[in-house]
Amino acid sequence: MVREKDVCWEYADKLDGNKVRCKFCQRVLNGGISRLKHHLSRLPSKGVNPCSKVRDDVTDRVRAIIASKEDVKENSSVKKQKLPEVKSPSPVSATKALLSIDAASPVMKSFLTVSPMTPPSVNHQENAEKSIALFFFENKLDFSVARSSSYQLMIDAIGKCGPGFIGPSAEMLKTTWLERIKSEVGLQSKDVEKEWITTGCTIIADTWTDNKSRALINFLVSSPSRTFFHKSVDASAYFKNTKCLAELFDSVIQEFGPENVVQIIMDSSFNYTGIANHIVQNYGTIFVSPCASQCLNLILEEFSKVDWVSRCVLQAQTISKFIYNNALLLDLMKKFTGGQELIRTGITKSVSTFLSLQSLLKQKSRLKHMFHSPEYVSISNSLYENKPQSLSCVAIVEDLDFWRTVDECVAIAEPFLKVLREVSEGKPTVGSIYELMTRAKESIRTYYIMDENKCKTFLDIVDEKWRDQLHSPLHAAAAFLNPSIQYNPEIKFLSSIKEDFYKVLEKLLPVPDMRRDITNQIYTFTKAHGMFGCSLAKEARTTVSPWLWWEQYGDSAPGLQRVAIRILSQVCSTFSFQRHWSTFQQIHSEKRNKIDRETLNDLVYINYNLKLARQMKAKSSEADPLQFDDIDMTSEWVEESENTSPTQWLDRFGPALDASDLNTRQFSSAIFGANDPIFGL
Repeated sequence: MVREKDVCWEYADKLDGNKVRCKFCQRVLNGGISRLKHHLSRLPSKGVNPCSKVRDDVTDRVRAIIASKEDVKENSSVKKQKLPEVKSPSPVSATKALLSIDAASPVMKSFLTVSPMTPPSVNHQENAEKSIALFFFENKLDFSVARSSSYQLMIDAIGKCGPGFIGPSAEMLKTTWLERIKSEVGLQSKDVEKEWITTGCTIIADTWTDNKSRALINFLVSSPSRTFFHKSVDASAYFKNTKCLAELFDSVIQEFGPENVVQIIMDSSFNYTGIANHIVQNYGTIFVSPCASQCLNLILEEFSKVDWVSRCVLQAQTISKFIYNNALLLDLMKKFTGGQELIRTGITKSVSTFLSLQSLLKQKSRLKHMFHSPEYVSISNSLYENKPQSLSCVAIVEDLDFWRTVDECVAIAEPFLKVLREVSEGKPTVGSIYELMTRAKESIRTYYIMDENKCKTFLDIVDEKWRDQLHSPLHAAAAFLNPSIQYNPEIKFLSSIKEDFYKVLEKLLPVPDMRRDITNQIYTFTKAHGMFGCSLAKEARTTVSPWLWWEQYGDSAPGLQRVAIRILSQVCSTFSFQRHWSTFQQIHSEKRNKIDRETLNDLVYINYNLKLARQMKAKSSEADPLQFDDIDMTSEWVEESENTSPTQWLDRFGPALDASDLNTRQFSSAIFGANDPIFGL
């Protein structure tokens, strides 16, 4: 009875066959308890993906179990065979050691699968872990660094070098390796540029403003293969000067080539109208589009302001604050939820609100059991000063109306969270945004089929934000060219969408010679004649990306094919790229002013592109692009203080130089002050 003897079964559910499900991340593993141990230990072994949600104490326990078994194996082998004496190798230089590990480039190596390694003995591992911990503490490194895939790869590379390895000096990191890795990242971007001739590209202008009147603009370029960071500009001195900003955008467009740029996406922090007019007047074939994620975030924000939704959120926060501000209650809650958090920290305040309500609803029965358990009664009796709060939480948890309201809040928000996830993954979704929004609105109508007033309240919010924030001729044209929409018998195109489609064609095909035979080609497409009507094309209408569908099956309309591929290859959001603002706060900080400007820019370029590459690679995983791994302990779901920090939420979605929305989890100054970032907490 292996299941009864192995203590690790408490962290997994047994499934059919030799499969187990991790209780922390819910991943299903083949291979039984052995693979589960390596999954929970987060050690690179047997090709098992490490668990992203396991508690550190569990990881330490499982590692000790694995290491002890390895010690037994080592001891038995030593008895059977006397090992020859081995002399300590002489110190190995950093450059030679790293170059001898593998012929692959350092950048590409960071994305390779980690090869299996035998775990060290318990004593050696404890010493190594202590040394790593001291390195983190002494240098005030963010704990999340330990989750980076390059962290374990670095440790493995050092282990392969053996005793005597000497790490690269500060000067070598700053010069040799910085230049070498920057060059390798640049070569990757050059390879992607080749596709711009066919697909075109989107320039993304992403802005961060803080309460010190500083404005940083990140310029990225996106196409179907990848999104690359281009440069970061400190525009604080002229952020409200339209002429200066227009000149900045002119220089960026010229760097990419106006003939390659299809659209520019910017958020409302800019003087949107002024810059948009300048670009449209000076570049005939470039569109300026609003950010779809910004619009969706504003919709969710307005949802949360509806009276009964707001009251429900406050009640839910009463429960979360009570639990997260008492260590005993927090431990008890995690015992009942199987180690899962009760709340979620999203990339904006409104996203956090509805993700937390979803989580709360999911844990409803477990919360009720916890508040009625003997353990809770014991803890509650010891919390004399919190007795009223305890009674209030019990009353809320037992209130059927509260849970019905939570369920209603989740039901109205979930369709728009789904759209937000779609447009936030960096994929070309410009051809889908109309359909996605239409489906989300239909979900509201279906849910409130018996309540016309509530239905109107929420649809009015959606329509207002759509009209004022999101409508774009390019989105309409993309919807018309999307085969999954064009050939759907249930969809009838509005005349306004067709009008926008023709306007876009006129803009992209400004010369009459370029528009020759375009009417016949449109007819061929809409009637599914030629290759458009072949069996393969029909089967692929809803299964492949629209731009790829046109590339494969659009030869019957070559002129329209070129236009369709360029339109449908674009993203419609800046939101996918907002997680990394902490990088720029730290690198642009005054503490970095001793580094010369060129080195600073190189650091930004490498750091952001490595994170973008890892983010693109991780899209197949179960990670939610809308939420962070860790809980923001300064958020209003946890913090009890009535006077919240002015930097608690840094808003990139409101007026320029406002600070009220983007999650503080990315900004260490929220707790420790801007001059002493420590651990990123």
